[in-house]
Amino acid sequence: MSDVRRADICAVAIAECFRGDGEIMANPIGTLPRVGGLLARLSFEPDLVMTDGEAMLVNADGVVEAWNPYRTMFDVVWSGRRHVMMGGSQLDPFGNHNFAGIGDMKRPKAQLLGMRGAPGNTVNDKTSYWIPNHSPRVFVEKVDVVSGVGYDRARAAGPAATRYHQLRFVVTNLGVLDFESPDHRMRLRSVHPGVTVDEVVEATGFDLAPNGDVPETRLPTNDELRLLDDVADPGGDRFTEVKDQ
Repeated sequence: MSDVRRADICAVAIAECFRGDGEIMANPIGTLPRVGGLLARLSFEPDLVMTDGEAMLVNADGVVEAWNPYRTMFDVVWSGRRHVMMGGSQLDPFGNHNFAGIGDMKRPKAQLLGMRGAPGNTVNDKTSYWIPNHSPRVFVEKVDVVSGVGYDRARAAGPAATRYHQLRFVVTNLGVLDFESPDHRMRLRSVHPGVTVDEVVEATGFDLAPNGDVPETRLPTNDELRLLDDVADPGGDRFTEVKDQ
């Protein structure tokens, strides 16, 4: 296992986000989320339904299994039968998310993706996040604008916002975080091998909820490495997103 690289560990950590989901739609957006989602289906979650990001449902080999028009997709989204993994430019302690813009929205310093589907995703479906560069610029005390709804805002909005709202995990190049503290404040779940808790704390712009002795993120098995190399990511795209540390 000496040839395991940081991107492999991140891919397995992302796959673990989907463990236990069963027969729902997995919608991992981006390079490593796609690789990790495929790994989950190939290994321990064979009932996951995967989307190609456009209008088809596909299996782990990319073979089309079903047509997925917009009306069908929104039926799934609004019924809570989906686990989406998005990226983010900012996240705050309660999981409020921003990839719309940086700075005052009346005159932003940077215009980003916009709200896109983040409000509906976070209110209606299980949501996890992938952050390839863990830093205080991403993990901030207060996001500049809310595109994805965090636990505090969902609670304040009432039952309509909390029925399906469930922020699960945040996987980064340094570790895995979750919201399983009493007040749903973000906490450190594990650190990747070679990373210390102090390094994660230093790279986070707010105080994390306490979590005792934080373990290391698990290493991939030999079978998982084979699946990554031969099926989920034979071109090695994951290594372009996460460099060895």
